[in-house]
Amino acid sequence: MSKASQLDPLAPRPNLDFSKGVRGKYCDRMKAGTNIVLIAPDLLDTFPDSESVNEALRGLKKIATRSVRSAPRPRRTASAAQ
Repeated sequence: MSKASQLDPLAPRPNLDFSKGVRGKYCDRMKAGTNIVLIAPDLLDTFPDSESVNEALRGLKKIATRSVRSAPRPRRTASAAQ
């Protein structure tokens, strides 16, 4: 098949019928099975793959849980002690 006889992929095709199609039929299934996060281009050299991102986030989680302080206890005043 020559390039001249190939159909334009963006041109509408008369033999496809979408009249009985359902919009968003698999949308919920796709959302449940995927978790996509986009990394900024300037961070790609630091985090080249998902494992490096996960490792960094695990380290951050450890630091965050160690630095969480409990709520300060209320001080007792001298008048409240009597």
